[in-house]
Amino acid sequence: MSELPAVSRRLLLGGALATGAAAAGLGAAGSVAAATADGSAVPEAVTPRRRPGQKSVIGMPFDVHRTVRVGVIGLGNRGHGMSEGWAVVPGCTVTAVCDIRAERAKRTADRLVAIGKPRPAEYGGSDDSFAQMLKRDDIDVVYIATPWEFHYQQGKAALLAGKHVVVELPIATGLDELWDLVDTCERTRRHLMLSENCSYGRNELAMLKMAHEGLFGDVTNGHGGYLHDLRALLFSDTYYTDAWRRRWHTRSTASFYAMHGLAPVAAAMDINRGDRMTVLRATATEPKGLADYRERFVPESHPSWQETYINGDLVTCLIDTAKGRVIRAEHDVSSPRPYSRINSLAGTRGIFEDYAGTSTTGGRIYVEPDHGGHSWRDFDTYRKEFDHWLWKKIGDDAANNGGHGGMDYVLQWRTVQLMRAGLVPDIDVYDSASWCAPVPLSVKSLAAGGRPVAVPDFTRGSWVNLRMGLDSRMTDMPPVG
Repeated sequence: MSELPAVSRRLLLGGALATGAAAAGLGAAGSVAAATADGSAVPEAVTPRRRPGQKSVIGMPFDVHRTVRVGVIGLGNRGHGMSEGWAVVPGCTVTAVCDIRAERAKRTADRLVAIGKPRPAEYGGSDDSFAQMLKRDDIDVVYIATPWEFHYQQGKAALLAGKHVVVELPIATGLDELWDLVDTCERTRRHLMLSENCSYGRNELAMLKMAHEGLFGDVTNGHGGYLHDLRALLFSDTYYTDAWRRRWHTRSTASFYAMHGLAPVAAAMDINRGDRMTVLRATATEPKGLADYRERFVPESHPSWQETYINGDLVTCLIDTAKGRVIRAEHDVSSPRPYSRINSLAGTRGIFEDYAGTSTTGGRIYVEPDHGGHSWRDFDTYRKEFDHWLWKKIGDDAANNGGHGGMDYVLQWRTVQLMRAGLVPDIDVYDSASWCAPVPLSVKSLAAGGRPVAVPDFTRGSWVNLRMGLDSRMTDMPPVG
């Protein structure tokens, strides 16, 4: 298969869609009507107007950075590990690290020195240590891996300090916060992206390519989620600092973290690139899993016994799109079960399902006219044919350097490459806000007994224009030195 394929079916469609955007006169701010798939109306989503002079960052490339200099905020399990990942990407260096616990900054700095990297500056010891770090002029991009409740504040502060930002899931938990991050990017002309490593997963990117090459025909539905039995970690006294993640289950009913499954399906459906999510409705099962685990495995002297868990074990969001598709996004970290992000995509010509196959890929497939007899086929040969160029190019490096099966390294390598080559990001603030919107929208829907709620259009009408994203074409990492 050619690295630079001929014009795809998807891009041919894009011309017509872009023309349709102009004809529809979309792009103006205001209220946007929404409706469910059966045509029933839902309350409008309000689209705030841009300030004078503020404009979209869609298609805005990074300035060329000879070396990408990273500042890291949050050095727990995730931030510490990812710091090393950033440091080993060619043309990237970690110049500063920060955590409210100063000893963690020292631990990470020591580790980077131990692997032969320059020692970063250390910040820590107070709530505003990150603000002190952001004053430095030798940071190009800030990576944030703190508890969810700090992401919005720290992400916005980094944008206002003139930095690009990569934020762990979610970028914010409130709709007003998501809109504010979109507006802040547009005003500061800086990019903020969700650190959605699963969007760079090997199976997910192959699924994306198959969808865009038309293998599934017209895509009609997808299914993704985050189904991960975290009970032992949630009750650990050392894994999540101050039990921050468990405490979210005491304060809100929501789909906290469905993005790992939702984002790859959204990318395959060209959400914000020819389609968009319009309406969401949520359901939740009773919150029984954490209390049951605590009763069986946690001593009665443990502080968790003072907590009441209110978030449902399985929270499901059904999301309609403007083109009549349906996405089912799930979140469950409280139930006993094998890990799955589901990753299912289906259309008029076939279906792919991940976490269901018997080969090392974990996927299975059924597409016409190749298959018949109501029998699933192994995904292996299809993944080889539709393997994304990123995995062909750096798959071996990812296997040696990256966590989560190499996805972390692919995300970090690609982010650095985009910045060094001066390219447009694969994932922008509009994608990030859309993928995180089910967090607050599920709160709203569940509070209303599962009634549908409108999904905001963070692109302000530009979603109708097809454009490249994770389906990028092969480019090189600029030479180092």
